[in-house]
Amino acid sequence: MAERLIVVGGDAAGMAAASQARRRRNRDDLSIVAFERGHFTSYSACGIPYWISGVVPDRDQLIARDPVTFRESFDIDIRLRHEVTAIDLERREVIARDLAGGGEVREGFDTLMYAAGAVPVKPAWARTDAAGVFGVQTLDDGAALLDWLEREPRPRRAVVIGGGYIGVEMAEALIQRGLTVDLVEQADQPMSTVDGDMAELVADAMRGIGIHIRTGLTVTGLEERDGRITAVVTAEGPMPADVVVLGLGVRPNTALAESAGLPVGPTGGIRTDRRMRVPGVPGVWAAGDCVETLHRVSGMPVHIALGTHANKQGRVAGINIGGGYATFPGVIGTAVTKVCDLEVGRTGLRERDAETAGFEFVSVVAESTNRAGYYPGARKMAVKLIAERPSGRLLGAQIVGWSEAAKRIDTLAVALWNGMTVDAMTALDLGYAPPYAPVWDPVLIAARKAVDALAGAER
Repeated sequence: MAERLIVVGGDAAGMAAASQARRRRNRDDLSIVAFERGHFTSYSACGIPYWISGVVPDRDQLIARDPVTFRESFDIDIRLRHEVTAIDLERREVIARDLAGGGEVREGFDTLMYAAGAVPVKPAWARTDAAGVFGVQTLDDGAALLDWLEREPRPRRAVVIGGGYIGVEMAEALIQRGLTVDLVEQADQPMSTVDGDMAELVADAMRGIGIHIRTGLTVTGLEERDGRITAVVTAEGPMPADVVVLGLGVRPNTALAESAGLPVGPTGGIRTDRRMRVPGVPGVWAAGDCVETLHRVSGMPVHIALGTHANKQGRVAGINIGGGYATFPGVIGTAVTKVCDLEVGRTGLRERDAETAGFEFVSVVAESTNRAGYYPGARKMAVKLIAERPSGRLLGAQIVGWSEAAKRIDTLAVALWNGMTVDAMTALDLGYAPPYAPVWDPVLIAARKAVDALAGAER
């Protein structure tokens, strides 16, 4: 009899694991059933703001592999609109509710892949049945928001609550659709994934395209009339709104896992080993936004919900489930985003992360241009480096700039991943031509400035 693999979650991590396992084992040796509560598999949630704005015109462009492909090409039994409600480790079975047809199904397993992702943070005040309040985590969420934006009377005033990646990207998308947009952030800066000095550059760009930013402001409730949202209630009074987008972050979706007895770490994510096995629970694996992982610089457990990590972790789990050998080495938190034409990139530790981890460090910000200053189209960028004292090891980096700025973070991510010092980085043999970079690339200028700061700190 074939071994039976049950996958909980049909997006990046779950389907990467299922696909890799199938590549190594045929149907006679391994049968695979995947449960997904939504209508879609393997899609780019990160692309939703660009679909909302109209930059990506077709929802299906965000789908990497549809259920038909998984069934016909990978022989994976996809059960859409099935929500797993319980995992019984003793009986080795899962219980799922059929959200479309009704009823309950039970499926036994030899191996379990838990990839339930993350769930949006939703305070009590945000739990309302009023029409016009949306999250943007799934394609279903995006479709519901688009329908609302195109319904008469068309919304004119939007409030985005939360200034992280999704909040910033959604604020821009709604501006592009012609709405008046207020962005509310409880902290004293938007984009808390970068340090305050770099976040202020982002805030300036947001204001430049018409987004009204309200920082240091706490939301306490929502107002509605006749079943429709009318305002966001804050400590400073109500803010009129025809549509509200919640961008308050996410947390690991581990309620089901915890009920089954799977171990959860200090970040709230499921603990796994380097092969993505759940320790102490034979035959159970986990990956994606529901797990915690190791930060390679701080050495601390972290929960960073990114599709890049989810796909890699799912691939590692699937290789191992299929009989191969692979490990996941941890993360450094590299990410990029944009506001209009302003590009933002970060990797490694922020200043507050470095302090929490106990490092002594220097930080520098170097300003340069994306191209030779005399070449048409040259625009400014700021590169921030954080380096350990006295070793000079790179701990983190951030870039904010116009055109061709954000992807330079990849150079810094490679340097960080490999433990380079800023002194060694000054000799990196980076490409140069006037249309692409100054003779001293902004990365090299920042590294030189960090070396000087370290020398000054030693005096």
